[in-house]
Amino acid sequence: MPTRNQAVTQISLETALAALAAAGEETRLRIVALIAQSELTVSELVAILGQSQPRVSRHLKLLVEAGLAQRHREGAWAFFTAAQSGPGAEIVREIAGRLDPVDASLAADRERLAEIRKQRAEHAARYFAAHARDWDQLRKMHAPETEVERAILDIVGERPVQALLDCGTGTGRMLELLARHADRAIGVDLSPAMLSVARANLDRAGVRNAQLRQGDIYALPIERNSIDLAIVHQVLHYLDDPARALREASRALKAAGRLMVVDFAPHEEEHLRERHAHRRLGFSHEEIAGLLGEAGLDVVERRDLSAARGAQHKLTVSIWLAQDRRMVTDIAPRGATEFA
Repeated sequence: MPTRNQAVTQISLETALAALAAAGEETRLRIVALIAQSELTVSELVAILGQSQPRVSRHLKLLVEAGLAQRHREGAWAFFTAAQSGPGAEIVREIAGRLDPVDASLAADRERLAEIRKQRAEHAARYFAAHARDWDQLRKMHAPETEVERAILDIVGERPVQALLDCGTGTGRMLELLARHADRAIGVDLSPAMLSVARANLDRAGVRNAQLRQGDIYALPIERNSIDLAIVHQVLHYLDDPARALREASRALKAAGRLMVVDFAPHEEEHLRERHAHRRLGFSHEEIAGLLGEAGLDVVERRDLSAARGAQHKLTVSIWLAQDRRMVTDIAPRGATEFA
C-alpha cells in the first residue's frame, strides 16, 4: 500500500499488462519477492534460486524492462532492487505485500536470503574490526553521537520526505537513522568496502526502503530535481573541493528541497590529517553559508554541539540546514532537469 506521502498513480493498460506479464512467471515472482526485501547481485540470486546465471540474468532483464526492478553498478558488480518510484514501484509493493509468507518456495528463498545477509554481516564485521580503533578514537573527540543524532532528527522535523539522499553514506548510519522518515532513500559512496558495511548494517536494522549506489560525490548518480532532503554527514573535511560537492548535492534537490551538512567547526587537531586523512580542519559558519549560497541555497538553521566534558580533545560538531531558493510554485520549463 502507498505510504502517507505517496499518491496512487494511474497506470496505462499497456504498462499494467507489461508489468503483470513480467511478474507472472514463478521464478520472476520469486525474484520480485526477494528484491523487495534487499538489494541483491546476480550471483546472490543464483545462490538463492538455484538456477543458472544466464537464466537469472534473463529474468532480471525482463523485470527491469517492465519497470519492476532497478539495476545499478558497483564496480564490477551489478545490484538489483525493486523499483523505488513510478507505476512499477506500486505494482511491486502490491504484489510483494500480498504474497503468502508461509508458501514453501518463498520461505525457502527467505532462508537462503538470511544466509546471504549473514555472510554480508560477517564480511562487514571483519572490515570494520580492522578500522574500529581509528573510528573509536575519533568518536571520543567530539560530542556523543547520540546527541548529534537527536539534533539531526529534531532539525529534520516532521516535514514529509519522499526522496532522501545520503552523500558519502559510509557505514549507512544516516540512512538507518533517517530512512523511516522517507518514502525512499538512496546512499552514495565511492568505496565498495564501505558500501558492503552499509549494506550489512541496513540489513541488520531491517531498513527496506533504502538502496545503495557506488558513485562519486562530485558526480552523483542521481536524477536532477528529484530529492527532498539530502545530507552530507562528516564528509566535507575529507574533500579537496567541498564547494563542488555541495553544488552537486544541491542540483539533486527539488524546488524548496533541503540540504543538511554535518561537520566539524574549525579546530587545530593537526594529527587528524595524518591519522585520519582529513584535508580540512573544520569549517566556520561563514564559510559553509557562503558555499551553500553559491550553490543556490540559504541556511535556515544551524547548531553547534560541543565535545563531551572531560574529552581529551575538543571537537565541536556543527549542523547546517539549508533550503533551495526556488519556490515550489515555480513552474520549470518542460524537460528542465537542473538549474539554468
